[in-house]
Amino acid sequence: MRGPAPSRRTSPRPVARGTLRTPQAPDAPVDARNVSRVLGILRRESKKWNAPVVTLIGEQSRDPFKTLTGCILSLRTKDEVTAVAARRLFALADTPAKLAATPEAKIAAAIYPVGFYRTKARTLREIGRLLVERFAGRVPDDIDELLTLPGVGRKTANLVVSQAYGKPGICVDTHVHRITNRWAYVRTGNPEQTEMALRAKLPARHWIEINDLLVAFGQTICHPTSPRCSICPVARYCPRVGVVRSR
Repeated sequence: MRGPAPSRRTSPRPVARGTLRTPQAPDAPVDARNVSRVLGILRRESKKWNAPVVTLIGEQSRDPFKTLTGCILSLRTKDEVTAVAARRLFALADTPAKLAATPEAKIAAAIYPVGFYRTKARTLREIGRLLVERFAGRVPDDIDELLTLPGVGRKTANLVVSQAYGKPGICVDTHVHRITNRWAYVRTGNPEQTEMALRAKLPARHWIEINDLLVAFGQTICHPTSPRCSICPVARYCPRVGVVRSR
């Protein structure tokens, strides 16, 4: 009589390198009790990373006009391209009045090759004109007034208010939106919802700095795809919501 067939041992199917089967449970997920600690860690680590170019423009000049203009230039454009284009533009027109008086084609030539440079040239010239006509050549320090300018959304308005004027504002771009949702600190569908959620729960002392910290963090470690979780300084706090591949 034959005995039972020997069982066949099968080795587990190998997981593709860099793939997470399931998000790892954090030791202490980011919440009201530790968000200051997490941001403090990123603040210390950020000294190793490059600051966003618009922040550098704001820090170097504290000029609301240059901060606003730099933010418009930076949209859909790499930082290194933005920095060079901003220098050329400010050499040509460093005030709203000069910008309004500069031909659109000349502005376009100065800011090339930023993304959508022709559209941005038209927008920048119009912004210069409106700043002169409506605001006596001064960039407003109020978010609602900034939103009346062409090409200015909530991200840009918050950045100008916080970086140039030092007033409370939360600038939410794709990095801030992605990372705060990845942490499950907020659960939102778009940057504007993220801004409102952060205004409701993030301590006000972190409002101005969070964009700088998370943009630099997102560009160097917490990438949209395949984030570098193995070297992340705040990995123990992150549930990795939505992460399917990491390094």
